[in-house]
Amino acid sequence: MGIDDLVNQGKDFLDQNKDKIEDVMKSEQVEDVSDNVLDAAADFVKKVAPEQFHGTVDDVRDNVDGAIGDK
Repeated sequence: MGIDDLVNQGKDFLDQNKDKIEDVMKSEQVEDVSDNVLDAAADFVKKVAPEQFHGTVDDVRDNVDGAIGDK
């Protein structure tokens, strides 16, 4: 089995389970995990980026958070 076969199997799996995956991505559990990950990532970027970019980091974090989870 080659890489192309694995990729095709992955695509088939996603196509067959698209509705279930979308439901999971909008769940409260995913919201909690994504909040923790996004907060940690934003905090890290704020530690290395100049303060003038902190607002932009928060905006990006909030936009990504709006696309993941149930809130």
